[in-house]
Amino acid sequence: MRDQPQNQGPEGPAPPVWTGRATNRMQWLPAIGGAACMALGITLAVASPWTSGIAPLLMAVIGCVAAGLLVLFGTLAFVHVAVRVDHRAMEVRCGHMGVPRRRIPLSHVVGADFAPSVTPRQWGGWGYRWRPEMGTAVVVRRGEGLVLRLGDGRTFTVTVDDAESAVRAIRALLLHRTTPPTPTGPTGGG
Repeated sequence: MRDQPQNQGPEGPAPPVWTGRATNRMQWLPAIGGAACMALGITLAVASPWTSGIAPLLMAVIGCVAAGLLVLFGTLAFVHVAVRVDHRAMEVRCGHMGVPRRRIPLSHVVGADFAPSVTPRQWGGWGYRWRPEMGTAVVVRRGEGLVLRLGDGRTFTVTVDDAESAVRAIRALLLHRTTPPTPTGPTGGG
């Protein structure tokens, strides 16, 4: 999970790869609530005793299933986050399906900092967040995080275990790059 040297190839040793993750097991509680809401919708559809018509029944079933799916996906997507840093980019993948995903080329990065205490309250909640005065973040739990400073003046924060070693790895990779950082254009909150 820390700095991991890759196999050596004909060109010499491959650059190091850093991987890390963070988990929030408390996200399973709302996921259970979402699954229960979906189950209620399915139960209503299958065994409905309603005699007041099809429209109210249809609205209740669709509402329960849609709300359940939204809560279920919204929480399961942020149960954990996986971060991978190599000589090309930092990639952040959320949840078991890896969605949402964010890839930031190191050519767009001007610096990396350690944040000892990132909280959902700072960012307005869990998940993939954007605040105009702070930048973009992936917050899956309270605790340490990694803050990338991008060439366009924006920042990207991610909560990840052992963020200090990630910062060291990124700084080392930035020191050895041969081209200066390239400014990035607006990317919709990135």
